[in-house]
Amino acid sequence: MATAKTEITAEPGVPQIVLTREFNAPRELVFRAYTDPELLVQWLGPRRMTMTIDYFDVRDAGRWRYTHRDTDGSEVGFHGVFHGTPSPENGIVQTFEFEGAPGHVSLETLTLEERGGKTLVRTNSRSQTVMRRSSPAWRRESTSRWSAWTSCSPG
Repeated sequence: MATAKTEITAEPGVPQIVLTREFNAPRELVFRAYTDPELLVQWLGPRRMTMTIDYFDVRDAGRWRYTHRDTDGSEVGFHGVFHGTPSPENGIVQTFEFEGAPGHVSLETLTLEERGGKTLVRTNSRSQTVMRRSSPAWRRESTSRWSAWTSCSPG
């Protein structure tokens, strides 16, 4: 399941980042990769870090929290709340807060568009200010493991 390159749009002066990527996988599998904790830990986050999920309640008002740990033991945490009921058809809406900058919450909307056996994923992450949006480089790195995961995952 090879994937295309992630496109990242971060307009100057606009407090949002839009990520777009087409996956050579059906929408149901891509949705599961975003919502099944056992799959999520296999691909989300920088390659040099391991991910641990503390809780991941995929439903309206469900909370989630995970951490990424480096080989030297450094750890960064993230948490949020799902808004609405996540589904392949309606996508996923959630808040996202980096625990290293408490109080700076982003609202993320992810849509999954089916395209003949492939899936176009578009994530719109809206922050409170331009200064608080996450860096495009970090966003690209955080999904860099997807290709390795999809090459060995079950269809």
